[in-house]
Amino acid sequence: MPHVSTVIARPWREVYAYAADPAHLPSWAAGLSTSTLTPGDDGWWTATGPLGTVRVRFCERNEFGVLDHVVRLPDGTEVLNPLRVVPWGDVAEVVFSVRPREGMSDADVEADVAAVTEDLATLKGVLESA
Repeated sequence: MPHVSTVIARPWREVYAYAADPAHLPSWAAGLSTSTLTPGDDGWWTATGPLGTVRVRFCERNEFGVLDHVVRLPDGTEVLNPLRVVPWGDVAEVVFSVRPREGMSDADVEADVAAVTEDLATLKGVLESA
């Protein structure tokens, strides 16, 4: 399982607060959403992006920097995406674990890793320029 990470020169709690807000996802997570997420009454959010229209459920906000979320793909497959914001002195390390799905080719996994790498670089750019 590939892990993608970046270090962001901001306090980890600030990084966590920004990344935990679904309203901010389109500004940095183009691999998931290119439009405003719409909340549902059932705890799931609807997002539209490269994967089509998906549903997303986020873990509860917490004091540990955990941003895990489940993405329900258009075919109904649910994918758990482990995401952490880890304190590292005065900065934050953001770590995303890419979990290959059944039937994915090596090229598909590489494409997922590339998309996550780009998303984390965007998050870094957004937060470090603020």
